[in-house]
Amino acid sequence: MPELPEVETVRRGLAPSLEGQVIARAEVNRPDLRWPFPERMADRLTCARVLALRRRSKYLLADLSTGETLIIHLGMSGRMTVSGDPLGQFHHDHPAPAKHDHVVLHMENGARVTFNDARRFGAMDLAPTDQLDAHWLIKPIGPEPLGNAFNEDYLVGALATRNTPIKAALLDQRIVAGLGNIYVCEALYRARINPKRKARSLSKARVASLVPIVREVLSEAIAAGGSSLRDYRQADGELGYFQHGFQVYDREGAPCRTEGCTGTIARIPQSGRSTFYCPKCQR
Repeated sequence: MPELPEVETVRRGLAPSLEGQVIARAEVNRPDLRWPFPERMADRLTCARVLALRRRSKYLLADLSTGETLIIHLGMSGRMTVSGDPLGQFHHDHPAPAKHDHVVLHMENGARVTFNDARRFGAMDLAPTDQLDAHWLIKPIGPEPLGNAFNEDYLVGALATRNTPIKAALLDQRIVAGLGNIYVCEALYRARINPKRKARSLSKARVASLVPIVREVLSEAIAAGGSSLRDYRQADGELGYFQHGFQVYDREGAPCRTEGCTGTIARIPQSGRSTFYCPKCQR
């Protein structure tokens, strides 16, 4: 499932074709994805101007001139791609409609933004912009890891009484927004923290050290266009390439890359996901 860097990369790719532009026609080709679409979604989107395209955790948020915000979640296989952009940001002509093109935004500027989702685990909803923070998908989400609210004091306090493994705590979207399996594995490796350690057992200094490391990992991943393992594509259809720089994720049986460490990367199941770490240098 796309994590924060992938969603942020898609947001940046879509912004030139969406922000400030009018949706000339919205095409909705089925009644639902993971959940039913809101009533009259095509009509409510048509003729609306996109005032801003934002990201909250793993959600894309398109603020509209109608006073509503379009909430978009890519799910496991969802892709949002742009074609026919007159600004020259994308070189792709409009492709022929595909089987899983569930929502298509025909923009007044000539661009076409297509949401394709083969497995239909994605989602879209519309909510009043001024009430967005109370929406059931958005309300429980914790601070953004690249924002000022995610700081050393906050994380130390949030984890002080957590008896869950530190890996599970960092995956909890109520504690920090947008982190997923890949980037938590990478961050814990750089911090030399064993993913099985109980969050509350870590010293304040070790917890505090995670804040700049998490930001570093995410910033590097965004600069690389995210990680493409199976379905993920950027808005221009290209792959991300951060996966080529993984230090620990998906490297089971490979030698640890920490200088001087003779350990081997191991994989263990945690909360239904694969955790990759070095048992020797991650304590």
